[in-house]
Amino acid sequence: MFTGIIEGLGLVKNIVKEGDNLHISIECDFTSELKIDQSVAHNGVCLTAVNIKDSTYTVTAIKETLDKTNLKHLKIGDKVNLERAMILGARLDGHIVQGHVDQTAICTEVIEEDGSWVFSFEYDSSLNNVTIEKGSITINGTSLTVVNSKKNSFSVAIIPYTYEHTNFHTFKNGTVVNLEFDVIGKYVAKLLEK
Repeated sequence: MFTGIIEGLGLVKNIVKEGDNLHISIECDFTSELKIDQSVAHNGVCLTAVNIKDSTYTVTAIKETLDKTNLKHLKIGDKVNLERAMILGARLDGHIVQGHVDQTAICTEVIEEDGSWVFSFEYDSSLNNVTIEKGSITINGTSLTVVNSKKNSFSVAIIPYTYEHTNFHTFKNGTVVNLEFDVIGKYVAKLLEK
């Protein structure tokens, strides 16, 4: 379980393909605090640390994960949003995030305003995921509030701190991102289907 408050940026140091899997090695500031088997969210995708060496740790993304997320697009040198698993008894600063990406979206517009940015995204609404005004959304693992919600698109407003301390500063038109829709909203939508 995660909060969607990004703890830091990781740098992709190596990618090894083995069958349908990708072994992704990440360098980050908290590697020395990790242990094998711990969960870390990578652009919102919960993956397990399987190897640790010096300032780099390795995770494995299987076909199911690669098919549903933007991790298949990673290249050496890319920045990845990172968050370690939530500690019980700590503050929940973002919202409840499972680390289970529902689908990807495409960035369609970045507008720089006077002191903030507005990012717009389009997604495939045939998968029955929805956003609502002022509802929660997780983009590349970052907990955000939806503005301008439509059937297959929405926007989020980003403060300078988030822009600088996440990989949002790398987004441009056409950037593929991971979405995790609000878990409570998903349950409500499923109940209404029945």
